[in-house]
Amino acid sequence: MKLFVGLGNPGQKYARNRHNIGFMALDRIADDHGFGPWKSKFQAEIAEGRLGSEKVLLIKPQTFMNRSGQSVGEAMRFYKLDSTDVTVFHDELDLAPGKVRAKAGGGHAGHNGLRSIHDHISPAYDRVRLGIGHPGRKELVSPYVLGDFAKADSDWLEDVLRGVSDGAGHLADGDGGKFMNAVALRTAPPRSSKTAAASSKSVPAAAPEPEADTRSAMQKLMDKFK
Repeated sequence: MKLFVGLGNPGQKYARNRHNIGFMALDRIADDHGFGPWKSKFQAEIAEGRLGSEKVLLIKPQTFMNRSGQSVGEAMRFYKLDSTDVTVFHDELDLAPGKVRAKAGGGHAGHNGLRSIHDHISPAYDRVRLGIGHPGRKELVSPYVLGDFAKADSDWLEDVLRGVSDGAGHLADGDGGKFMNAVALRTAPPRSSKTAAASSKSVPAAAPEPEADTRSAMQKLMDKFK
């Protein structure tokens, strides 16, 4: 069994915040892969389902971000799982908007949700880092992450969520490479040779430049009566 943990803050007030992209990713996985209804347990909202051959529990902690580890620790102990069975989906300031990276272990880089999970289960868990970009200055970080995504973000955000959902089965199987390939097909689809050929055909070829007339006036007159 695997635990997929999405980080965010509970309540409608925070639903569209950049900090809640982890919740959004789990909601999309649950919808696309036919997970059961969300229920309250482990101080969290949980949903059960399968991704490929693997049973997966989706967890959205309802303790607020800086206590997320409490929910994760409770669920892990209940199912007698190891921290390496946990994958956490979270917002990442150090990645540009629309970028996604899968990572095993590592530091928390000041992220309050990750810091809490470190404290409760150790740093030895997997992460899916969902880029939201950085506002530029440290003092702007808090209002930035607790601000809603702009309308201009809608397209790339939708591509990211679809890509994460497409690759969720590979992630449950422990294949980070195939997961990243699935994400890339949504966020950076390859341009086919047919598309390139079609675009080149749609541009008309430029007409050839006329050659300069170097004949003398007498020659032009003589040529006219030939």
